[in-house]
Amino acid sequence: MINFNGIIVSQDANILTQNRAFLYGDAVFETVKIIDNKILFLEDHYFRLMSSMRVIRMEIPMNFTMEYFEEQILSLAKNNSLLDSSRARITVYRNDGGYYLPLSNSVSFLIHAVALENTYYSIEDKEYEVDLYKDFYVTKQLLSSIKTTNKIINITGSIYASENGLDNCILLNDSKNVIEALQGNIFMLIGNKLITPPVSEGCLNGVMRKQILGLAKKIDYIVVVEEVISPFDLQKADELFITNVIKGIQPITKYRKKNFTTKVANQLLQLLNEAISVN
Repeated sequence: MINFNGIIVSQDANILTQNRAFLYGDAVFETVKIIDNKILFLEDHYFRLMSSMRVIRMEIPMNFTMEYFEEQILSLAKNNSLLDSSRARITVYRNDGGYYLPLSNSVSFLIHAVALENTYYSIEDKEYEVDLYKDFYVTKQLLSSIKTTNKIINITGSIYASENGLDNCILLNDSKNVIEALQGNIFMLIGNKLITPPVSEGCLNGVMRKQILGLAKKIDYIVVVEEVISPFDLQKADELFITNVIKGIQPITKYRKKNFTTKVANQLLQLLNEAISVN
């Protein structure tokens, strides 16, 4: 028997009782964007998920190929009539049993999907204000670069942003350097130099981050680098923007008393939409 919200019920009545993702955050996940019956950047998502599973020592089932990954996600989207435009999340968790030490490294997965309004990426013409989140810091380690279900910093940071009328917050690592935003990687333009922190600083190894690094190199006047960004550098920037697979590119228009332009963000967005329409 267990006590669930003040009611004594059978342990079997609640599937969370032994679920390791719930009890210990023992899970990794990928969020993908589906448009026109296709998962964008399929290969990048699949291999990042496989890498994440290896990092935390999960067994990868023999049948869990990229084709299987794609089939399972799209079959759910088709069943829910979401193939035109949607987001889907696959969470892979270690199976029940054990305490910190699991009884097995075998896994199960859960996929859910919801509709998106827009098929292609777009930028809303409105103010988007951010500030630093300094209550907690992200450690510079490999675990910080993968998508685990241990996202308490992102949760508390989102609450802080909401309480302070902000659209987002910028996270710092334990060296007090800028690494990413709450929902994506961050890019900074100073002059003709486009900078994003290296993954070794503790930022997420983002799928959209990879796309933007590649697309930015096609713009003749832009020099693309991966370098450490300090909070002081933000005040010198001409542009700041956030990237993730669902939104694409989100320009930051205001940080403290500094306002930013969005020229390069819009140029990159056009290149991004052209790239996904070709593929």
